[in-house]
Amino acid sequence: MNAPDYHDVQGLVRFGYGKLTEATYWLLRVRDRPAAARWLLKVPVNNAAKSDDAPETAVQVALTLGGLKALGTDPGITAGFSNEFLEGMAGSPNRSQRLGDVGVNDPSLWQWGYGPTMPDLLVLVFARPGKMGGWLQTLQDADWQEGFAVVKVLETSNLFGAEPFGFKDGVSQPDVAWEDAPATGRDALAYRNRSALGEYVLGYSNEYGKFTDRPLTPGKAGEQRDLGRNGSYLVFRQLEQDVQGFWRYLGGQTGAVPAAARELAAKLVGRKTDGTPLVGGGGASQNAFGYESDPIGAKCPVGAHVRRANPRNADLVARPAWWSRLWSTLGLRAGTYNDDVMASVRFHRLLRRGREYGPPLTPEQALAATSADQAERGIHFICLNANLSRQFEFVQGSWIMNGQFDGLPGETDPLLGNRGRAQACPFSQFFTVRRGAGEPGRIRGLPQFVTMRGGAYFFLPGIATLRYLAGGPDCDPCLDAEGRSARLAP
Repeated sequence: MNAPDYHDVQGLVRFGYGKLTEATYWLLRVRDRPAAARWLLKVPVNNAAKSDDAPETAVQVALTLGGLKALGTDPGITAGFSNEFLEGMAGSPNRSQRLGDVGVNDPSLWQWGYGPTMPDLLVLVFARPGKMGGWLQTLQDADWQEGFAVVKVLETSNLFGAEPFGFKDGVSQPDVAWEDAPATGRDALAYRNRSALGEYVLGYSNEYGKFTDRPLTPGKAGEQRDLGRNGSYLVFRQLEQDVQGFWRYLGGQTGAVPAAARELAAKLVGRKTDGTPLVGGGGASQNAFGYESDPIGAKCPVGAHVRRANPRNADLVARPAWWSRLWSTLGLRAGTYNDDVMASVRFHRLLRRGREYGPPLTPEQALAATSADQAERGIHFICLNANLSRQFEFVQGSWIMNGQFDGLPGETDPLLGNRGRAQACPFSQFFTVRRGAGEPGRIRGLPQFVTMRGGAYFFLPGIATLRYLAGGPDCDPCLDAEGRSARLAP
């Protein structure tokens, strides 16, 4: 594996900037191209070098297809981006149906990301407590003011590691192999959290041992030079959460007993509020578990949120015998399903980088409230992936919004599901809960708890590519931010 160009990768990919607890997301349109280009050429985008792990402030920049066009990007280059990026998150009724963006989630009802509210740029601004005001003054100089029009400013909250429903968040993250290539193919006989860098960053080998398609541009000597290298596709979905409705519904199902409501909530999520998984133990890592010991969902329901979002080894009922693993390792067995029992999982991982928004509301406060709470709360869901179709859209369409997931008709994700028509089912308002090994019971009339308020697909380019897109052919897209290495397409 080629060593990653840490100085060219935007820092969000590697760090997430969780220690920078103040964050705002600026959705912008290009108003004046020369001024916008000047700002993009000088903005101090933070990179993924280790020395940049926890700075005082940070800024990252991503672009939509409209942003590329507004900067004058050659159509021959834009054609090299993925079809999903080119069409857009809300680009077709078919895609909206697959992503669950129908009914009250319909793009025409979004606050941003559809029609005239589609941004050209996403500028992510981070700071340590008390540093945001001065940092924004530095960034929003005359070129910013002249070059951009603000579509929307999205604020965030610091809920100290929890998401608005009250559950510990960000527990299940892949362990990205920045410095080495993890085992692939026949070696993947057990669930592992290690994931190839090329699953999240373009220009590096992925879990197939191949390179994801990406935009290329002719070099000066006629070679194909890699414009996509060190970049990533960024998915942004603003998800408003009905926190009070969630806990009131669970209270109604459990006689308003807080402990019982928490227990049922854990069944819907697949974890307790402190992040402890319902299968296996918590321990030092709350991410080191599998579902082979719970094939029917007696402990963690098969349709629970975390089990849908990452089924781990749910398809593996029993561990392969030692002689079977040996034969596979030596390549002496014919190709069968068990040659790669983790294929259904390891090709569909996402690197999450979002933040919460809105004031906190504890489960106890929600259950005890005597009037409706009007505050807006939710998650600015952000994830990074190298292949929108195989990663985000597969997880969202085939697992989260699938009304037939794992033999569960009439169900979608208990948290994110839209409760509308799901595949062959006219509605999806059920949730299956088993109590031990007995017959499963079904919760009926499950409300919708999460509503889409906006979203878009962005390209988070390598820093050298960002300068190239802003400055044109005088900027070399094949050098990293320090001007060190040519980037030829493999």
